[in-house]
Amino acid sequence: MTVLLPVLFALLAAFSNALATVLQRRAALTVPQARGFRPGIILDLLRRPVWLGGMLAVVVAGVGQAAALATGPLSLVQPLFVLELPLALLLASLFTGKRMPGGLWLAVAGVVVGLGIALAAASPSSGHTQVSMDRWLPALGACGGAAVLLAAAGLRRPVGKARAGCLGAATAVCFALTAGLMKDAMRVLGEDGVTGFLTTWQTYGFAASGVCAVLLLEHAMQGGPLVASQPALTLGDATVSLLLGVVLYQERVRTDWWVLPQLLGVVLVVVGVLALARRGVDLRTGA
Repeated sequence: MTVLLPVLFALLAAFSNALATVLQRRAALTVPQARGFRPGIILDLLRRPVWLGGMLAVVVAGVGQAAALATGPLSLVQPLFVLELPLALLLASLFTGKRMPGGLWLAVAGVVVGLGIALAAASPSSGHTQVSMDRWLPALGACGGAAVLLAAAGLRRPVGKARAGCLGAATAVCFALTAGLMKDAMRVLGEDGVTGFLTTWQTYGFAASGVCAVLLLEHAMQGGPLVASQPALTLGDATVSLLLGVVLYQERVRTDWWVLPQLLGVVLVVVGVLALARRGVDLRTGA
């Protein structure tokens, strides 16, 4: 039950995020394209019912993610969000009425099997429940700096793979940081109740980081093809989240010979994600 509960909550969140990705991408491609960083894009999207449906799915995903992080380690919960890509492509195929070819089903199987092997071999376990400020400050600086540099690099590029990849990576860093802060805020909620949750800086930190992630995500989806933005987002979020779990929360993963099956699982996931992004259903279709 210790592992089952956070896994179930994480899978619910991954499905909701996948649905949100499909709906938000369809909406993002119906508004004027942004050459630079344009917060006003949200005002355009607010007039799109499809986008509002996507944001509702984001809320459901946020609740599921918060519950998962409150009951399980960051290094277990966040890698499960790799499943967003195959789920998004499956949902997109339903929306567009296009059947996925057999090769893509193999890629989906590769992602699922690879993720299962990697997590089973790593066997992530909880570490400290509370993160001190002297650990938070370097993490905030590193994540914030990386997100700004990646976003700036992407926005200087024309629409294409480089722009989408950089913005997707910046979005991944923000999503990972949001998860790390959310986990700490949920710990405060459990210890000090709603009052403590509403007065702790972590709550407003994950809210701010989440807003930045949503803004960057919209620009990444407009910035170029899915083959560039989605792998950077999917794999980047899992990688940065794992690092934050180990560095901030001192969560433990198995080492020694267990590293070999972990690497095998990671290779299967990476190959599957790249294949899905390259050959998968284009979410632009039917926008």
